[in-house]
Amino acid sequence: MSPGARDLQLARVAGGQDADAGDMEDVRLLDSYEQRESDDVIEAGEGEEGGEGMMRRIQVRITGMTCAACSNSVESALRSVNGVVSASVALLQNRADVVFDPSLVKDDDVKNAIEDAGFDAEVMPQPTTTKKNSDSKTLVGQFTIGGMTCAACVNSVEGILRDLPGVKRAVVALATSLGEVEYDPTIIDKNDIVNAIEDAGFEGALVQSSQQDKIIVGVSGVMTEMGAQLLEGILSTSTGVRQFRYNRISTELEVLFDPEVISSRSLVDGVEEGSNGQFKLHVINPYARMTSKDNEEASNMFRLFMSSLLFSIPVFFIRVICPHIPLLYSVLLWRCGPFIMDDWLKWALVSVVQFVIGKRFYVGAARALKNGSTNMDVLVALGTSASYFYSVCALLYGAATGFWSPTYFETSSMLITFVLLGKYLECLAKGKTSDAIKKLVELAPATALLVDKDKGGNIREREIDALLIQPGDTLKVIPGGKIPADGVVVWGSSYVNESMVTGESEPVLKEATSSVIGGTINLHGVLHVKATKIGSDAVLSQIICLVETAQMSKAPIQKFADFVASIFVPTVVAMSLITLLGWYIGGIVGAYPEEWLPENGNFFVFSLMFSISVVVIACPCALGLATPTAVMVATGVGAKHGVLIKGGDALERAQKINYVIFDKTGTLTQGKATVTTAKVFTAMDRGEFLRWVASAEASSEHPLAKAIVEYARHFHFFDGPSPTKDGETHNKDSTISGWLLDVSDFSALPGTGVKCCIDGKRVLVGNRKLMAENGIEISAATESFVVELEDSAKTGILVAFDDNLIGVLGVADPLKREAAVVVEGLQKMGVEPVMVTGDNWRTARAVAKEVGIKDVRAEVMPAGKADVVRALQKDGSTVAMVGDGINDSPALAASDVGMAIGAGTDIAIEAADYVLMRNNLEDVITAIDLSRKTFARIRLNYMFAMVYNVVAIPIAAGVFFPYLRIELPPWAAGACMALSSVSVVCSSLLLRRYKKPRLTTLLKITVE
Repeated sequence: MSPGARDLQLARVAGGQDADAGDMEDVRLLDSYEQRESDDVIEAGEGEEGGEGMMRRIQVRITGMTCAACSNSVESALRSVNGVVSASVALLQNRADVVFDPSLVKDDDVKNAIEDAGFDAEVMPQPTTTKKNSDSKTLVGQFTIGGMTCAACVNSVEGILRDLPGVKRAVVALATSLGEVEYDPTIIDKNDIVNAIEDAGFEGALVQSSQQDKIIVGVSGVMTEMGAQLLEGILSTSTGVRQFRYNRISTELEVLFDPEVISSRSLVDGVEEGSNGQFKLHVINPYARMTSKDNEEASNMFRLFMSSLLFSIPVFFIRVICPHIPLLYSVLLWRCGPFIMDDWLKWALVSVVQFVIGKRFYVGAARALKNGSTNMDVLVALGTSASYFYSVCALLYGAATGFWSPTYFETSSMLITFVLLGKYLECLAKGKTSDAIKKLVELAPATALLVDKDKGGNIREREIDALLIQPGDTLKVIPGGKIPADGVVVWGSSYVNESMVTGESEPVLKEATSSVIGGTINLHGVLHVKATKIGSDAVLSQIICLVETAQMSKAPIQKFADFVASIFVPTVVAMSLITLLGWYIGGIVGAYPEEWLPENGNFFVFSLMFSISVVVIACPCALGLATPTAVMVATGVGAKHGVLIKGGDALERAQKINYVIFDKTGTLTQGKATVTTAKVFTAMDRGEFLRWVASAEASSEHPLAKAIVEYARHFHFFDGPSPTKDGETHNKDSTISGWLLDVSDFSALPGTGVKCCIDGKRVLVGNRKLMAENGIEISAATESFVVELEDSAKTGILVAFDDNLIGVLGVADPLKREAAVVVEGLQKMGVEPVMVTGDNWRTARAVAKEVGIKDVRAEVMPAGKADVVRALQKDGSTVAMVGDGINDSPALAASDVGMAIGAGTDIAIEAADYVLMRNNLEDVITAIDLSRKTFARIRLNYMFAMVYNVVAIPIAAGVFFPYLRIELPPWAAGACMALSSVSVVCSSLLLRRYKKPRLTTLLKITVE
């Protein structure tokens, strides 16, 4: 069926897209790890009117690539397109990541560039998001405006619309009763505009917008032509549907629609209701679709292999077995025309293998040569063609002259069969490397129980596709069921197993207002969850995206393989020609005896077989697969253990770490500070003292401030905080109760404390530096008391009221139980731990002594942490930073390897190279150990690939033939080549058996 289209003309928005362009790009929380040079360009247009100059990033699925030379060819083709900023091609994923200027290049231009290079391309749909793009892209909406009678009405509506915040342009036409509004969806939405029109006394409704989304669904129930026409009719009359395409063979329906007018769920419900239940639609998960295509590729390779084997076995049987069966051999010797039956059969069978089954090698070689490059297809096509066409020429020469030379048809067919077998095994092995992604995708449930109201207003429960969940939906989760989306519990209480996402093994209690993560398992009670994040905004989707893009990234060590791949094939072809000429000329001049020649053979045939063996035994694929397969498996294994790695370059840097810098609060300590001491040096009542201090600290977000407020509240009301499962406290009343005093002129001073005014008097709460800067004198007795606190690893907080020091609070933040063991473990691994904190020197030294850290940097401001990193990097050392807060982000960005622990803050996650999902320091050791084992495996892969080629090529060339009479037939050489790349992939797959290092083993501790 041809696509149905009903496009309304809209004015083009600067920085926007045409109505039939691809999905709008979405910026997600974890996108910052992607190529930094690309990001610099993407952000270059920020702040310009309409978003002009903004870059667009798309991913394109590519089929037909066979080795590193192919991926290099595609990258070159993409980079040559005017307007393409960067292009990265991942051979294993058959995917390209392309960043380009949408004002110069369209999605189709990228697709065409890949197809012109000789490969098939498909632009992949972008995942849906719950929020508008942060790049200030505007939308254009067309609204019907009813009730206008004259130009005054038009002017009135235009004036109202233009005054709305976020509206950049508004034009109203009286003749058509339409208004066209350009607006920023991050500031105002369609409903606000409709409400403004109606408040002005007119009728308003959205017709369409310039936004576009795409959904791919499977359709069941379309049995006949009339069913297809009914489906087309329903979609053609659906408001908001722009284009649709139905594939009857795959039963897939692809719909482009306006999400401002109709939601994906309304679209699906509309089709099912419009057909009176005849059609059933289910959304196809993009990852499942990709997996099915990968399986299809493996199935296709298996069919080719089996077909080639089916034709090659008779050829092998005729050549090897039949001469020993007199009856059959006599039939084969029967002359039929110029040739005997033996030659006719082999020629016919091998021709099918060579040109029908082996067509893919000729196509691949042709497009490689067309683009000025060479790949494995060139070697296979060259070797098999030499064998095939020599055999044909030998037959024709024998028919013409009566001198019959031996033919080598079986070499061609067996060679293609073994190569296809290798490719099939390679497809299976490469599929195993992406198991981590598949398992992550499978965590999300396929369906969800939606609690809503029917047309009669009655509350009902109905099962919907999980991909159709919308923000704000209330979802019911039964015991043992998976939570379908990120959200907040609105009713119920239960324990939830979050280990599959965070790696934390202990179930977590979830009650009303608790946040939940999609894909986790509800263990006991029934929960009602309000969905807040769907699509690419969800935690699970971001983890998948992070792992997937990390697997696409190239480690710097991969550049070596890319360079070798670019010169490998020409070098091998040159060596093959040298082999041919060397043996042939050597035979002509009598350098070796004629007894070495095969029966009825000659010097040329003898030399040609060595030459063909050289061509087909050389394997560039093994080199090309050495790094990406290992990186792909390692990132998947890391995700399984709660360690998210943002690319091969981060993985490579981590295995060279010399220093690990730890932030103190929340990283080495639990981040759950408690007040242990409160001493007042004046006649002020302790309760009044705590009230003043809590009032000053109530507006601060610092963990120590929260601990002080909670302590004061507990002191006043004696009801105590209600501890939660993880030790956090519910202290909502602490900041809203009437017991706190009114505060003015509040100011939080990073690294020192807070100051404010209460009842017109200045209050200071902080460290010695804050007191000194404000001229507050510290007595010897007070100093002695603070020193005593600091020596016991507590933080002393000084309190001044009306320019007089009146008291001290002692705050303790317990160390994490694994901190000391992890520090010792790092030292055993040859990594030097360093502690950097904004706390005072005495407290810092006391904490460092307790955990075993010798190198301490105290009283360091947030910006100073980055200076500490740079100081350690001066001698060429590789420095890692482990932090969890906003104040750690400069140091995380400056370090060679940044690690955000315990999921940290959004800013810390964006600045980091590793995201440690659990709040456990042991994962720092896991991250370093995994990177070391991964690169040990990569080096082993390279060694195997290099040694294989260095040893195999001389054997194939016959270097050892004069001494050991070792000769490698071309078909055997082909088998070796096929198995070499499979061996490299299988070597990388051994990383799947990786186990986290046990600290008892690392420290050589014997546990009784």
